[in-house]
Amino acid sequence: MTPSRYDTGLARLAAIDGAAGEKVIAALADIAPDLGKYVIEFGFGDVYSRPGLDVKSRELATIAALTALGHAQPQLAVHLHAALNVGCSREEIIEVIIQMALYAGFPAALNAMFTAKAIFIEAGIQ
Repeated sequence: MTPSRYDTGLARLAAIDGAAGEKVIAALADIAPDLGKYVIEFGFGDVYSRPGLDVKSRELATIAALTALGHAQPQLAVHLHAALNVGCSREEIIEVIIQMALYAGFPAALNAMFTAKAIFIEAGIQ
């Protein structure tokens, strides 16, 4: 039997985001459980499960996008944890954020870099 989008997404969420992703879904449970379901089914069951990119590339692209937004530090923190969890190096993450200074501007890159610094400290990565 083929696993459901939800089951596929839940397994992918656990493998990529671990506890950080589970906290996001749990935080939605009492206010918008359907939004959590959409994150699991669409985000992780459909998009993160596509074969075109490896998970490291997906996380680096996500970090770039969240950096460019410039106002999504909580989501960026979750994906910084995820990037480290799937094998991205500190240097790769720093380079992606620096690259975004060129396209998203220095304020967005600075915000992201300070978020990354906090996550690196939390993870014991200097």
